Amino acid sequence: MGDLDNITDCKYDFDSITDRKGTGSLKHDCAAERGKPEGLIPLWVADMDFQVPPEVIAALKKTAVHGIFGYTEPYPEYFGVLCDWFKRRSGFVPEREWHIQTPGIVFALAECVKAFTKEGDAVIIQQPVYYPFSEVVVDNDRRLVNSALVVRGAQYTADFDDFEKQIVENEVKLFLLCSPHNPVGRVWTKDELIRMGEICLKHNVIIAADEIHANFVFSGHTHHNFLTLDKRFHAITVLCTSPGKTFNIAGLQLSDIFIPDPALKEKFLREHRRSGYSQLNTFAHSGALAAYKYGGNWLDALLKYLEANRDFIQRYIEQNIHGIDFFLPEGTYLAWLDFRKLNLTYKEQKELIINKAGLWLDSGLIFGHGGAGFERLNFACPRVLLEQALEQLKNAVDHIKK
Repeated sequence: MGDLDNITDCKYDFDSITDRKGTGSLKHDCAAERGKPEGLIPLWVADMDFQVPPEVIAALKKTAVHGIFGYTEPYPEYFGVLCDWFKRRSGFVPEREWHIQTPGIVFALAECVKAFTKEGDAVIIQQPVYYPFSEVVVDNDRRLVNSALVVRGAQYTADFDDFEKQIVENEVKLFLLCSPHNPVGRVWTKDELIRMGEICLKHNVIIAADEIHANFVFSGHTHHNFLTLDKRFHAITVLCTSPGKTFNIAGLQLSDIFIPDPALKEKFLREHRRSGYSQLNTFAHSGALAAYKYGGNWLDALLKYLEANRDFIQRYIEQNIHGIDFFLPEGTYLAWLDFRKLNLTYKEQKELIINKAGLWLDSGLIFGHGGAGFERLNFACPRVLLEQALEQLKNAVDHIKK
């Protein structure tokens, strides 16, 4: 892969619109299948409307031209490149024996549920949260326990007293942690994470930490890799990471899971073997290696663009859309919009978003408790598209207030 070192592209274009129609895109091609009219601006599912780093495209082309796509293991240099990325970005230095690969983080979370709990056991989450968290619990016949996030001032936080109370009263075995948090955009502080970890350690609760948005953190905030907080947490933690969101390669299906404790790792591996899944996608290996090895400059430029998009949303709503509040995200590329002041029913809010504003967003209700009256908007798109979407939303809100 050394020939990719010669690619130099210091100017990345995040403003151009790439036509994704006709590519099988879940985001752009599946409106009818999902019960939506055609022609909506799709700002729902969390992938980005930006082309990946040029080095990733070159690596995938090289793999394709080779023409043989047999069973493939990670490139020999992959783990070293991965470790270098984590060390530079978060101070995390994993050991090779901790490392397992899966085709995705949700896949890994489901395996955690099956490996560390039995039917009827309780698993705790913090809603509103990424909806597959509840699905992998309920669909595997485990008992879902929610310690709802609470709003204090202008941000969400955990209710630590309730968190511990729910764990004790329900004999919780597993905690699914979303860090940074999707959809509310919190980048948990070190103290918040340590407090969660201490409670779980005290009550023998295993933590499956989903850190897929770890690289999307805005100015003034710092992501803390859970395994860097306290070595005592190594005994109870499964750390789930992936290049999928970071480099917009979710469709390649690769995640890197780290489990320091040998007994936990063996339980996870036993469940992993039961799944019948072994080698990952051939293109996933070459794409992920190129992304972690060469994608740093692209990501840095992307973060500036995303932060500008985030700030644009804040200004636009404050100046133009009265009745909608915006929880400024500290991380991720997801805006959590509060429509509750408009006093709409669920049906009326759906009508406003889809038929009046012409937008496809994610209804807050799918994220569980506390999501009613909210919408999640993905702002990882060219600015002109975001501006058009907000203009359409403004016009729709103005219309209902007349």
